[in-house]
Parts: sequence; C-alpha cells; structure tokens
Amino acid sequence: MLKDLREQIDKIDDQIVALYRERMAISKEVAKEKNKTGKGVTNYLREKEILNRVTEMVDDDIKAYTKQVFETLFDTSKAYQLRYIDGMSRSRDMIEDALSKSETPFPAKAYVACQGTVGAYSNIATEKLFTLSNIMYFKNFEGVFNAVEKGLCKYGVLPIENSIAGSVNAVYDLMREHNFHIVKSIKLRIQHSVLAKKGVKLEDIKEIISHEQAINQCSKFIKSLGEVKVTVCPNTAIGAKMVSESERSDVACIASRECTGIYDLELIKANVQNADNNYTRFICISKDLEIYKGADRISIMMTVPHESGSLNKILNKFSTLNLNLTKLESRPLENTSFEFMFYFDFEADLQDKEILNLITELDNEAQDFIFLGNYSEVV
Repeated sequence: MLKDLREQIDKIDDQIVALYRERMAISKEVAKEKNKTGKGVTNYLREKEILNRVTEMVDDDIKAYTKQVFETLFDTSKAYQLRYIDGMSRSRDMIEDALSKSETPFPAKAYVACQGTVGAYSNIATEKLFTLSNIMYFKNFEGVFNAVEKGLCKYGVLPIENSIAGSVNAVYDLMREHNFHIVKSIKLRIQHSVLAKKGVKLEDIKEIISHEQAINQCSKFIKSLGEVKVTVCPNTAIGAKMVSESERSDVACIASRECTGIYDLELIKANVQNADNNYTRFICISKDLEIYKGADRISIMMTVPHESGSLNKILNKFSTLNLNLTKLESRPLENTSFEFMFYFDFEADLQDKEILNLITELDNEAQDFIFLGNYSEVV
C-alpha cells in the first residue's frame, strides 16, 4: 500500500517539475520585460493577490502550508530574475563607481586612527594591515569614527567581534550613527599576558587592570587568583600604562606581551585567555567606498518590517543564491518598541551580476539600507 502511494507521489512530483520549469521560463520573460521598463523584482501586491487566490482553493488544514510553498516559489523566481534585471539604486551607483577603480592596490602607507595607545591590540592589527602607518590614537571608538568621517585620518581600525567574548556592541551601535565603509578586515590571534613591575610575583597581585573584553576573555584565570580586585580601563595598553605609572607593587594588568618593552614591565604569566583559539576581528574603515581586488566578503546593514516572517524572507534570498551568511547581528533601534537594525556578513563578490542585483533589490525594498563594503579578510 505504501509503495503504491509513493508511486502516486512520484507521478505528481514529475508533473510539478514540468510545471515548475514552465513557470520559471515565463519568469525569465517577465524579468526581461521588467528590465525594459525599469521595474524592480518584487511586487508585493501581485504576491498577495496570488496567495489569497491559491489559499482559497485548498482546505483549511493545508492553507498555511500552501502559503509557504508559494512564498518559496516567489523566492526562487525572484532569485532567478536577478540574473536578467539591472535595477538602479543609490548603492548600485556607488558600488559601480568603486568597482571601476578596483584594480588599485590596497595602500601600504596611510594615516590611521585607532582606539587606545601603543601596544594595544588595535595598534597591532593596524601595523599588520599597513606596512607603513602613521597612527593617531583616540580614547574611544567614537573618536575613531569621527576622525575618519571628518577626514582627519584616511582609515580607522576597530574591533568588531571576539571568538570568546562575542560582538563588540559599542562598535555596532556607533555604526548606525556614522558614515563609513569597510575596506579590509583582519582576524588577529589574541594572546593575553599578565604584566607587572619587575620583581612582582603572581601571589603578590591584589588588583588586575584591563579592558572589559580582555577581562571576559580571561575570566577563568582571574577566578583562579581568588579575591582580587578587577578594574576596567578603556584599553589593555592603557592598563599597562597605569600599572607602569603606579607606585604599588601588588597591581598587574592583562595586556599584550608587546607592552612589556613599551611600558618597562615584566611578564608574570603568558597565555591566560580562556581558550587558545582566541581571535578578534578588526575592520578597517574609510569615508569613501573602496573595493580592492580579491574582495570576497560583503557587509550590509538594514531594517526589516516589524512583522511575522520578514527576516525569514530576507534569509531566503541568501539561501536561494547559495550564499554563506557568516554573521547576523541585531541591535535595537532607539525610540522603537522591539525594532532592530540587522547587520549581515556574507561571502560574495560584487563582480557577480546576481550579487550586485541582490544588493540593488535589498536597497530598494528596505526602509533603511546601508551598504558597508565588499572586502577581503587577512589572517
């Protein structure tokens, strides 16, 4: 009996495939007509009309499933149409201009803004990104954004996430407030060390000074010290400077090994992070959009309608084009009730016409859309 039922389903599936091929062929022609008239891929009124019609044709117990099937049809059809529609948007004009200059090599020398001071991990990341760099240091992340936005520095380097402690929310929040683009990123291995004045031993330490992220990343080691005071400072290197300038012999910092020579400190204990695979991603930002050869990662920010299934529809667009989404972050919007700005990282190259058309579609559909960049990441 089961075998007979499956054979019936196979015959129906064959019919569905034949009809699907026919439908997609017509979708291709629709795309060509839309391209002539400059219309976008999505027509919400048309989709709503179809959903209302087809769900009326089925019993109540499968109406929701029918709706889901046809929404999937719409997604695949629109993804296919992206091959044949050259839509226009503010982002597309900016991207095409940047792509026309993409053969220019990434600069080896530049004026760069970063948060902290000499010996900070942002400093180390900057020197790995630029062979020759003139670095300006700022007390906070907003200072870096301002320096780039106002043209004081050509580039800025900012931490965006850590493999142990997670996202740097302060940077994500500032992204909504400033005009910038990502031109490069670097994944830096973070190896925290305990540093103190010469002669200080581990058992002497009564206070640890470091940045909040470093404290979180070394929580197991700090707990093993017992009753020690933990003091948060703006940056790991600033913590090293504070220890160096202190007259006490019972205070230490958690910072990079490089800070020993810079601040005349001694290494008390190396590699005190919770895990060896401790990495921080830093982004390199500029005021203008710059796309360099080898760019294979795209970052965007956008809002989606505050309604059921709206985020899923966006995710389906990535899935249909077989794009690997490497980061999805949400940050609450001020003066709203549970509405969010979403940050997406995905692996793609804007030289691919389908990807460029996808960006155009998202830009035109979203209430707020920000194209952050197409760039490569170095390790």
